[in-house]
Amino acid sequence: MPAMTPLSNPLPGSPPPPSLRERADHYSKLMRLDKPIGTLLLLWPTFWALWLSSHGHPDWLVVGIFSLGTFLMRSAGCVINDFADRDFDPHVARTRQRPLAAGKVTTKETLALFVALVIVSFVLILPLQNWLVIELSFAALFLAASYPFTKRFFAIPQAYLGIAFGFGIPMAYAAQVNSVPAEAWWLLLANIFWAVAYDTEYAMVDRPDDLKIGIKTSAITFGRYDVAAVMFCYAVTFGLIGWVGYGEHLGAFFYAGLAVAAGMAVYHWTLIRDRAGPPCFKAFMHNNWLGAAIFAGIALDLFFSDRGF
Repeated sequence: MPAMTPLSNPLPGSPPPPSLRERADHYSKLMRLDKPIGTLLLLWPTFWALWLSSHGHPDWLVVGIFSLGTFLMRSAGCVINDFADRDFDPHVARTRQRPLAAGKVTTKETLALFVALVIVSFVLILPLQNWLVIELSFAALFLAASYPFTKRFFAIPQAYLGIAFGFGIPMAYAAQVNSVPAEAWWLLLANIFWAVAYDTEYAMVDRPDDLKIGIKTSAITFGRYDVAAVMFCYAVTFGLIGWVGYGEHLGAFFYAGLAVAAGMAVYHWTLIRDRAGPPCFKAFMHNNWLGAAIFAGIALDLFFSDRGF
């Protein structure tokens, strides 16, 4: 009787199992560590809220925890997104090489990584000893885990994304002042419109593939009014943030930052008006600087107002 091949050895002709380094690389790509734009788009609204809620004097422990938590939850969101889209991604040119779509990791590995990231994120907020933050964290987890599935039935899933990406806003207020005042919800609403704007630019790149596979996106829903809708959403975003700043008695530096951000939105219009893929993607990526401009205006205004400027 011939000797049986040990289970730990690959069958003749089969590829060798991935090394630890290769597996780590697959996991890092599953978490989008090579594409930090998503983390930044979550981080800027959280920073807006941290600085506004503390009047420019945030607790630096809270800043550190929220910065790391944003990174971890964005990574978890990317992992569960790939799990949800595992049957769609192989049919989209931009996503077919993602680790799960390409068969480089298994669904069990994907779910295990998601759970691990969520657990670490939850443990991270425990030192704050703030029950309101803990309660809101469960809502944040639900939003992050459920968003990928909204693309099956929501006409504008980007609005849901805006809630998920902006939920650091009420959590930041809860961490700083142990309550969630009205201005936090106005900021969250502003973030929803911002997310619809920038993620529609992103969706305009994938529109041909999304139409083929049946995924719903704002770029498809808006149709020939997509560019106008993006600019309208930018305008509402700036209007709402301006309203919050007015209520907080912010001054020239704040409005200068908002004006710079509005100028960037006009630049985005020049990129997306012809609906070509690469310029639309460039506009999406450029939203990092738009969010940063708004934060700079808030931070500088609060800094100099303390010094009597």
